Amino acid sequence: MRNGDRKEFARLVDAYSTPIYRLALKILGNPQDAEDVLQETFIKALSALPTFEGRSSLSTWLYRIAVNEALMLLRRRKPETLLTDNDGDENESGENEVSFLIDWCCLPEEELLSEEAKRFLDNAIAQLPENLRLVFWLRDVEGLSIKETAETLGLSETNVKTRLLRARLKLREILSEYYGERVEVRSEQDAA
Repeated sequence: MRNGDRKEFARLVDAYSTPIYRLALKILGNPQDAEDVLQETFIKALSALPTFEGRSSLSTWLYRIAVNEALMLLRRRKPETLLTDNDGDENESGENEVSFLIDWCCLPEEELLSEEAKRFLDNAIAQLPENLRLVFWLRDVEGLSIKETAETLGLSETNVKTRLLRARLKLREILSEYYGERVEVRSEQDAA
């Protein structure tokens, strides 16, 4: 594909447009901005393809371009937004705060997978700090490996694992509040 084969590039665009658009939308929260990032990603990929060394997979390389484009757009809007290897979401003692978690194992599957629950999950993901949301999205939603996620974001694998754990714990905390109410209602119904 490095020789400029347009059919091959068209297949590449077809294969990766949807996941790159979804990623940009999750980062930026704006469909028009996500479209812009998608377009810029493939423009840059096309021009840089002859220099692609193959040290990472093509998908990781494309995700990296897309993440960089999205982050540049965010930085132009709010310059304080940075994605670094240092996480600043620890409290003063260096520990992460985790509040009480509810066990919602006993809820029926249809309640866990309802449209309302899916919307709540999407909102919960959107509430995550950007550095955690990106790692969670790439690893748990897009299915990239820890290594690919680290390469995409320019982080160490250890940092990706740490952020992923923090993202999952934060989501569990947010979802515990939502599902906790349902567990309470179900317990009351079972007791009656």
